[in-house]
Amino acid sequence: MNAARQAGLLALLLGLVVDQAHKWYMLGPFAIESRQPVSVLPVFDWVLVWNRGVSYGLFTQDSDLGRWVLIAVGLAASAFFIWWLWHSDRRLMAVAAGLIAGGGISNVIDRLVYGAVVDNFLLHYQGAQWYVFNLADVWICAGFAGLVLAWWTERPEKAADG
Repeated sequence: MNAARQAGLLALLLGLVVDQAHKWYMLGPFAIESRQPVSVLPVFDWVLVWNRGVSYGLFTQDSDLGRWVLIAVGLAASAFFIWWLWHSDRRLMAVAAGLIAGGGISNVIDRLVYGAVVDNFLLHYQGAQWYVFNLADVWICAGFAGLVLAWWTERPEKAADG
């Protein structure tokens, strides 16, 4: 296995484990449900939101069928990014794909175990709030940023210029 694949798989596994560990801690020992909101910084709180949709709560699914459709879509998307990771010989591309797959799988696990995705992070400032998100969402966004950066910096025509 090449170094790029190893790095991508490590990003996938670490992202998955860290996100699931955080969610376990927040729901279990920390008991966020009975303590929320918990002010961490003047612009950041821990809360508990059960997200039955996708990002920003879009496409909210309250039925079992909708939940299973989102699980299937999450698994299909994660499988695609694992395939991409496995076929990449570029480290940044493989790590980015691994982050996306790890975040996607972690959110699928939430849907399977809890029926919804566990979101805990709330950013706010002077009455304005950002949507509530989790670490898996951070990994997915970072992964997409990494894919764009890899595309921009690692294209064959860029390599010829350098």
